[in-house]
This record gives sequence, structure tokens and C-alpha cells, in this order.
Amino acid sequence: MSTLSPTAPSESAPAVERRDSVSPLELFFDLVFVFAITQVTAFMADDPTWGGLLRGLLVLAVVWWAWAAYAWLTNQVDVDDGVVRLAMFAAMGAMLVTALAVPGAFGDNAMLFALAYLLVRVLHILLFAQRSEELAVRDAARALAPTAILAPALLIGAAFFDGPAQGAIWAVALQLDYGSAGLRGIAGWHLSPGHFAERHGLVMIIALGESIVAIGVGAAGLELGPGEILAAALGVAIAAALWWAYFDVVAIVAERKLREAARGRAQNTMARDSYSYLHLPMIAGIVLLALGAKKTLGDVEEPLKVVPAVALCGGVALYLLAHVAFRLRNVRTFNRHRLVAAIVCLAFIPLATQVPALAALATIAVVCAALIAYELIRFGEARARVRVGG
Repeated sequence: MSTLSPTAPSESAPAVERRDSVSPLELFFDLVFVFAITQVTAFMADDPTWGGLLRGLLVLAVVWWAWAAYAWLTNQVDVDDGVVRLAMFAAMGAMLVTALAVPGAFGDNAMLFALAYLLVRVLHILLFAQRSEELAVRDAARALAPTAILAPALLIGAAFFDGPAQGAIWAVALQLDYGSAGLRGIAGWHLSPGHFAERHGLVMIIALGESIVAIGVGAAGLELGPGEILAAALGVAIAAALWWAYFDVVAIVAERKLREAARGRAQNTMARDSYSYLHLPMIAGIVLLALGAKKTLGDVEEPLKVVPAVALCGGVALYLLAHVAFRLRNVRTFNRHRLVAAIVCLAFIPLATQVPALAALATIAVVCAALIAYELIRFGEARARVRVGG
């Protein structure tokens, strides 16, 4: 992600967007991110412990920050430029190696993961510094370079450790990356709001699609009886409800608010907070849901163990809580009904370890469906106005 110097010119920037639509190359690049998310889910599924859950979320946060960095990059540079294309392909290759190393990111492939990730970040900085048409952005990219290199360098150092020390170094690296984006001024960036919002909307579809893939992977090799088929259908129903919760109204309103924000610091800060920051817990919630659904398919008649139960119920709750924060940041209003639904999901965790896994999955599906139905009935007129542009 790009963060710009406080001294860069900002509020006087011309209010002309470069482009709105996401390019085929960006979609092609995102395919590697699909694989990385799949790898993170598999990583946690292979080690369904508290430690495995934490390590998986650390890896997801690292992968997300790399993707977010390129989302800001492609919002600024011309991706159809020949040099940019080649650099993007190189970044895809490096990101693929990073994703391949995810299962051993805290083990045998820790060094490979860190080196490949460093290459992804270095290519991002070089593209920003060399291909941006604006001097302020190039200068900011150069100012960002120390942080963008130091954080991956810490992961290289972490490869020489294991256990809590290794996890602590990862946490410091993430704090450096995410914290520097919050502390450094970001005025001067000429954002294309439509393109930026669409890019993040597409990555939400990717994550939701991955949750469905996880259901399919979880069902592979199983004898498909009525319970397994119902579990798969319930998993798709939950994913559909989460899609509806984001795309039916929220994504539309968020994009409009981003377009309406004063260009420069206000708009860029909103983009950073709403998309680069708050979309991470949404993605994490979907990944956790995928983990819980995958474990449910493993044995629909037995209760879930504690960590898969937390993943299933807590994943949906985390997703909804991120929506509450998203609305609060953009619209300055509080979404009580989604907060209530999140609390219900969290409160169900103890019961999810006592009842059959299929019943737990069905309960979460009912909560999600009830939330969507309530919003459709309660806010039907307002929803219609939003969707027609009123």
C-alpha cells in the first residue's frame, strides 16, 4: 500500500479519475491471491489448534498487505505499459512462490516464504518509484521503501527462530507495516475511487469463492450421504448471505461515500481505513468460516472441537463486526442488527462444541439468513433508493 508524505500537495489536486474499471491484468494477478488464501485455509486445517489458528492469521495478514500494496499501485500506474506488465508477471511469480511456501512458513519453508515475500515488496516499490507519472508519488514510494523492506527482512530473521519468538517477530513486522501506514500522511495521492472500490469488491468475491472451494475440498474423498450434502448446501447458503450483506447495499454506499469525500487527505484516509484496514477482518472472517465448514464436512454427526467451532461461529461474527466498523467509518452510523447477529454467533460457540457439527452449521446459516431477511423487510424502501441511485 502506498502512503504519502505529509508534505505532498493534496487538496488542490484535480478531481479527475484516471479510470474506473479493473483491468484483465489485475484480475489475472489476483488469481495468485486466490491460491494464497486457499493455502492459508489448508494451513490452519492441518493444524486446528490455537497456535495453528494464530499462525494462519499472521500469514493471512502478511499476504493481505502485499495484495493491498498492489491494489494501491495499480490504482495509480498504467498496467498496460509493457514494463509494468512484465514487473507484474514477475510479482505474480514471486507471490506464487510465497503461496507455495505458506504450509511451511513457520517451519522448513520459512526462509523461502520470507525471501519470496521480500521480492514481492521490492518489485512494488520499484514500480511505484519508476512508473508513476507524479513526482509526489515517486517521492513517497522512495520514503516508503525502508519500511517495505524492513518488514520482510524481519521475516527473514524470524526464519532462524521457532515457537513464540518466531511468532513475536512476525507480529513486530506486521505492526511495522500496518502502523507505518496509519502514522504517515497520505495526502497527495490522486485516488480513482470507482476502481479502488471495485478492486476490493472483486477480492471479496474471490475470498467467498475460496470458502466454497474449501467446502468442495473438504468433501473430497468422503462418502456423500444426506448429511454431507446438506452441510455443503448450508455452507453455500452462509457464503451467499455474506455476499448479500456486502454487495446488496454496503458496497454501493461505501463507493459513493469514497467518491464524495474531499479529494486528497480525506479521501485517501477513508480508502486506507475502509479498504486496506477493515477489509482484512472481513477476509479473515471468511477464511475462518471456510475452515469451520471444512471441518464440519469431516464428520457431520460429531460435535466440532473448540478451535473449529470458534472458526465457524467466530468467523461469521468477525465478518459482521468488520461491517459494523466499516459503516461507522464511512457513514458515521452504528449497525445494531449486525452487531446483534455477531453476538449471537459468538454466544453459540460453547453449544457448537456440544451439538452435532451439522446442527452448528445449520444454526449459523439460520442466523445469517434471518439477518438478511430482517434487513430486507426493515429497510426495504431505503435499500431500493440506494440501489437506484437515490
